[in-house]
Amino acid sequence: MNLVVIASVSDAVLTKIAAVAPDVTVSDARGWFAEELRTSWPGWRDRTGSRPDPPPGSRAERDRLLASADVILVGFPVPLDLRARAPRLRWVHQTPAGASNLLRTDLWGSAVVVTTSRGQADTRRPYAEYVLGSLLHIARGVPHAYRDQARHAFTPRAYTPLVLAGKTVCIVGAGGIGQAVAQLCAAVGMRVVGTRRTVAPGADLPAGFSRVEPADQLPALLAESDAVVVCCQWTRETTNLIGPAAFAAMKRGTILVNVARGEIIDEAALIAALQEGKLRGVVLDVYVGEFAGAPDRRLWDDERVLITPHVSGGSDVSQPRPVELFCDNLRAYLAGRPLVNVIDWERGY
Repeated sequence: MNLVVIASVSDAVLTKIAAVAPDVTVSDARGWFAEELRTSWPGWRDRTGSRPDPPPGSRAERDRLLASADVILVGFPVPLDLRARAPRLRWVHQTPAGASNLLRTDLWGSAVVVTTSRGQADTRRPYAEYVLGSLLHIARGVPHAYRDQARHAFTPRAYTPLVLAGKTVCIVGAGGIGQAVAQLCAAVGMRVVGTRRTVAPGADLPAGFSRVEPADQLPALLAESDAVVVCCQWTRETTNLIGPAAFAAMKRGTILVNVARGEIIDEAALIAALQEGKLRGVVLDVYVGEFAGAPDRRLWDDERVLITPHVSGGSDVSQPRPVELFCDNLRAYLAGRPLVNVIDWERGY
């Protein structure tokens, strides 16, 4: 069996993977696809890593490598046509958690088994800290400081600071990341409500939540919330979920944060809500078409909107669990056992 590693992992991780099954051929392709990925994902900065030696530069050399692959370990971005170029391919593992990363690829809906690192605890904390920082940023009126500094004039009355303790935050998507967000928000005294795809009757509430409802109850939760945090998976059902009806249900002065995918928010409706003065502030770590180009200038130019380049999951702390999950899955694959975190193409994650 030939395992091709495209993901930008360390030498230590590559050695750990190779040690799982010494009889498996591990082909080191880190950095080989960098230029190809820059071309096919122009909106995404190069995160493909590098190799000590210059990698093969031709498409033909990359194609020969993929043609021999039974299993591929990828990060993000991902080559768009792996399935077409790897006829022996049976399984792909993606180190990020988001299945929607693969929507543009020919893997989506194919017979190839694809797994992700969804739900790994050590990847959740960075998102949660980003969200809490975003809420504090808007609640304390910090954006006014940037304006004052640029204009060399203070406007103290513009800050109108809010205390987060006692306020309600609605977390759209009470999965792994949503639960980490809930715990931090609850720790500063916020009341936390949220939605998830299914809610089992009588099930215990996840830590930090005071209420969790099915997705169809979102409008009612938005109406009682001072802040809204989008953490759910991007699927057919969640495309434009935060649209005109959702904004209409929100309180005036709501804070909105999105660390999921841009397509979950209807940006035309978001711009309209900003024009109406419905929102106190917006923090977007994602936006529609982020892998193809820059944000909508109407959002980027709005002083109430902060946009970052998909960095909410970043950390200076090593996150071993995604690698451990892949190694556990590799052992299971070789033994013929079921894999963890297989994408359900119909469900969308």
